[in-house]
Amino acid sequence: MNWLDMIGWTGSALLVWSLLQARILRLRALNLVGCLVLIWYNAALSVWPMVGLNVVLAVINVWYLRKMLATRHDEQTYQVVQVGVRDEFLAHTLRVHARDIARFNPDFRWDDQRARGEAFLVLRSDEVVGVVLSHAEGNDVAQIDLDYVTQRFRDLTPGEFVFRRSTLFTDRGYQRVVSPPGMVAPYYHRLGFRPEGDSYVLDLPAGNDAGR
Repeated sequence: MNWLDMIGWTGSALLVWSLLQARILRLRALNLVGCLVLIWYNAALSVWPMVGLNVVLAVINVWYLRKMLATRHDEQTYQVVQVGVRDEFLAHTLRVHARDIARFNPDFRWDDQRARGEAFLVLRSDEVVGVVLSHAEGNDVAQIDLDYVTQRFRDLTPGEFVFRRSTLFTDRGYQRVVSPPGMVAPYYHRLGFRPEGDSYVLDLPAGNDAGR
């Protein structure tokens, strides 16, 4: 096998690997790289129909990537909806994603949460992309019990709309938000939280500054 064949096989492997990804951002990025490799490979062999096909696929991937990255912080793209902690749709969502939730939140117990606290769903159009459960710890601290993002949207951090771009906590008189202890692969440092012990803490703005 010569070096040109190796490049062709590498591009093909990237395309196959991309289709195995659950995260849509990663899928599109890997697929784009695979297309670019195969454009070069097929051009070197003068296989122009395959060059044309991969050019079209690369353009489609670039379009979707640009759209996803442009709307990842868009308040019109993601909405936060409060639901009751005993809501049946919430319970269904937690059951469907129970195994994945346990991977990142091994200490979470749904039976403990149902008797207390508040629940929020993060939506993209009509699709649930995240769940946040919390309860009051003292008078001014919101303790997060669960902060979960579905696999497809995990690279896009939609949780920021609950913590940074929403008055969900300040409207309830909270001054601090504390992340779940023991959470695997936390992302809170990207949202302005500071580490404190085995958790992260966000100091909330007071008064009229909360919605700014």
